[in-house]
Amino acid sequence: MSTPDPVAQALADFPQNIKLKDGRTLELKPARVGNKSAIVKFAKGLDEQDLLFLRVDITQPEVVDNWLQNIQAGETISLLAWDDKQVVGYATVDRNSARWTRRMGEIRVNVAPEFRALGLGRHLIGKIFDLARRLGLQKIVAHMTPDQIGAQNAFAKLGFRPEALLANVVEDRDGNIHDLTILSYDI
Repeated sequence: MSTPDPVAQALADFPQNIKLKDGRTLELKPARVGNKSAIVKFAKGLDEQDLLFLRVDITQPEVVDNWLQNIQAGETISLLAWDDKQVVGYATVDRNSARWTRRMGEIRVNVAPEFRALGLGRHLIGKIFDLARRLGLQKIVAHMTPDQIGAQNAFAKLGFRPEALLANVVEDRDGNIHDLTILSYDI
């Protein structure tokens, strides 16, 4: 008898609908290989400020291919927020299979500008946080720059606390250097 897939079990409750503060309903679905063009379109709709601090440039189709390969391999779980037929946000938890970090995950969230301040980011963070917990992760981290106040507040509401401030480690697309804040949550 085969062992159940923990990722499939964690995602068994999806798709799910969520209601935003303005009354709109969005659908949250696990990211799949067939979502590549919708993800690239979402990324290309972000403004330059949003793109400055992405770990990888998801406006590039080959980068999205790599992301989707990590999803297929079970190293990454991503939820996409859909408004009709377009992606308007995502949340991701990346896991590392290295023995010494296998119980830690990193959460990343991004929301289209027109869907901010409507509760979508909070919903996405909460859902991906629950998935990380179901996968048995014991510590979750989120990386951001100190000026990303809205993101820090959303994570703080879930109990994340600042753990480290690393000076001058983030380089944006223009070559400017920024600090990095690491927030964490011990499950």
